[in-house]
Amino acid sequence: MTSSANRPTAAEFDTYLVGGAVRDRRLGRPVHERDWVVVGATPEAMRAAGFKPVGKDFPVFLHPETGEEYALARTERKTAPGYHGFEFHASPQVTLEEDLARRDLTINAMAETPEGDLVDPYGGAADLDARLLRHVSPAFAEDPVRILRLARFAARFRPLGFTVAEETMALCRQMVADGEVDALVAERVWQELARALMEDRPDTFIRVLRDCGALARILPEVDRLFGVPQPEQYHPEVDTGEHILLVLQRCAALQAPLEVRFAALVHDLGKGLTPGEELPSHVGHEERGLEPVKGLCERLRTPRACRDLALHVTREHLNCHRALELRPAKVVDLLQRLDVFRKPDRLERFLLACQADAQGRTGLEERPYPQADFLRRAHEAAAGVDAGPFVEQGLQGPAIKAAMREEQIRRVKALKDMLPANERG
Repeated sequence: MTSSANRPTAAEFDTYLVGGAVRDRRLGRPVHERDWVVVGATPEAMRAAGFKPVGKDFPVFLHPETGEEYALARTERKTAPGYHGFEFHASPQVTLEEDLARRDLTINAMAETPEGDLVDPYGGAADLDARLLRHVSPAFAEDPVRILRLARFAARFRPLGFTVAEETMALCRQMVADGEVDALVAERVWQELARALMEDRPDTFIRVLRDCGALARILPEVDRLFGVPQPEQYHPEVDTGEHILLVLQRCAALQAPLEVRFAALVHDLGKGLTPGEELPSHVGHEERGLEPVKGLCERLRTPRACRDLALHVTREHLNCHRALELRPAKVVDLLQRLDVFRKPDRLERFLLACQADAQGRTGLEERPYPQADFLRRAHEAAAGVDAGPFVEQGLQGPAIKAAMREEQIRRVKALKDMLPANERG
């Protein structure tokens, strides 16, 4: 048994900082976590040095003091379709270059010594300078998740001018043609989609997937929107798919939370089902969109909060846009359907999604959206109606509910009467 005096320490291992920490530091971006690769060590030696094993599929350990992850250098081999079909091999004989070779993109396949010297066998630094997302090796094609990761990195780094290398896009197209994308499981698709929607350019994620053909396999309901025309007087961008990308851009600019961005992505799915003879009009697309949204959410197993908001925005976004024109009773009905008297926090997310929809149009990105403030004030006025006075009047059961509704309508009408004439609709 090794005594504590003879126990090896982390400093004695051949360790390298790898992955995102190396990439982001060279881009001048903040580094939130650091991952390390250990070359030439064994699991027994790591445990003897006090590292805590946490890896299930391959040897990964937590540093006894910093809690950072240290993984033994490893290689991987494709053994079956899909992203689960891999066999990992970790041993003291695996080199750093071999470990880096299994990574997805060259900008993620760089390492640094503890002294800060760069180890870059696959040209990641040059691709950083050229603003290119390029695969490390043909092994990229063995894991369909890498297409999603590529699109997510494209969404993250688009503001810095990054684009996908042509040869990498060609490889992705071949992967789609070979059916690799069809092996993706719902949980992983949602995980990558949710992360991508929160990047600085979530629209780029959708565009990259569409350019390689993966969007039609993963999110066919969204892919179907591209090429579907809309009335130009309301949508100068005309194409429904392009409108969705503009709405996602507005969500990012408004720093919207995930539920809002997901609702923005799917709120117009009904337009993909409009009969051809009715185009470019889309009367009734709100109701037509509900079933596709439900189906997509069920397939991807989205969180309940994302599903619920998406359905509300799909059904009610046009009513929100017309809020200043609605009769007071219709305004109260809208608030009731949104269930914001019981769940007031939902209102802000709903209004933010509708604002992004209204502003996600070419040349109209900064136009005011007074409907949001009106509905906030209408909700505040209607929510202030209490049952107490009606109980004191001797009303019971349905009569109380009816009286409360009438008072809510009266208060919303009073609020609307106070609006400037040009906002009353």
